[in-house]
Amino acid sequence: MVVGFNHNVRYRGEVFHVQTEDSGLANPYIMTLLYLGGTIISSKKTSYDDIIKMENLEQVIEELMKEQHKGMLLRLKAGEFDERAFPGKKFPAAGIIAGKAAPASPNTQAITRNLDEVILDYLAADD
Repeated sequence: MVVGFNHNVRYRGEVFHVQTEDSGLANPYIMTLLYLGGTIISSKKTSYDDIIKMENLEQVIEELMKEQHKGMLLRLKAGEFDERAFPGKKFPAAGIIAGKAAPASPNTQAITRNLDEVILDYLAADD
């Protein structure tokens, strides 16, 4: 059983925490929470009761957890929670600098990680 995923992400100068957990077969759902300073900004709960009899259930649950966790990180970086996290503040669209897309950071290291790890590292990178 996969216990869960936890990432601290710096976004707009604040540190957010994203946590994804599996509640287990007795209570088959995956829960992802997005925190800012101990306050829950967003949550997503997904049941997997309909697939509980699959042969490779543990692998499927792990993939579902990764996708849900990455999805919350993507939603944060896209600015979806800006109004809740920063009430009254206005920001330019996420990923935009002076009307142009933000440049990608070059990666000069040899690739020794899988794509999920690279994506999670990118999403967790400072703004």
